[in-house]
This record gives sequence, structure tokens and C-alpha cells, in this order.
Amino acid sequence: MQGRAWGDEFRTTTVCVDAYGGKVLRGRLYNSYWGVTEFGSVMEFLLKMEELLDNMNFPQSFMANRSFSQPTERAAHAPPGGEAQTGKRATFAVRVIFRQNASWQGSVSWLEGRREESFRSVLELLMLMNSALEAEGG
Repeated sequence: MQGRAWGDEFRTTTVCVDAYGGKVLRGRLYNSYWGVTEFGSVMEFLLKMEELLDNMNFPQSFMANRSFSQPTERAAHAPPGGEAQTGKRATFAVRVIFRQNASWQGSVSWLEGRREESFRSVLELLMLMNSALEAEGG
């Protein structure tokens, strides 16, 4: 057997948005594989999500990331117990199914709004999250 497939609990990351003042995203990421980690900007959110996907090696990236600096060593995190996480402003369940064309494709569920949409790129994911946050009061 080549390798074990990841269970559904590892494939979905909960994005808890605690603040969105001035369109600056702040909150926490929760994944059963990684546990909870905080982010203070969109860039930090994207980098931590990418690190999580790289550490799990799922979904595998279809192209190598390019950088101006040398790649850093990655350490796997131990899976914690599953506890429910919610954001103060909004909560999203993000499921990345593919990583193609230097972006992500998958689905995002806005838990408070009880809506789910597919996204074809990271930009589309961010625009969907923005629309939900604006619907919640700017």
C-alpha cells in the first residue's frame, strides 16, 4: 500500500475570523492535523494554509513553489483532539481539493450564513469570504 488517504476531518480547515476592521483579516485556523494557529493578515492566513497543505502533502501541489529565498525545513505537527472552533465575526469551513496553477481549488462554507460555494482560485476564495464578512456588517 503506497500511503494512507487522509480522512475527511483532516481535509477541512476551519477559518475563524475574529476581526475584519479596515478589511484586515485576523483570526485562527483550526485543522484536526495541525490544531489551532493564529493569523493577523491575509498574507499570514495564506502562508499558514499553504504550510498546512504542504505538511500534510494533501492535496499535492501540481507545481513547485518559486521563491527568492531558500526553502525552509518543515516539521509535521501532532494531531490534537477535535474541539469546535468559531470566529467572533464569521466562521468558514475551507476544503482545498486541488492545488493547480499555483492556486487552490475547492469549496468554502460560511457556517453562520449556511451557504456553500466552490472556488477556483485563492482570489475567489478571498472574495467569497469578503462578501460574507460584509454581509455580517462590514
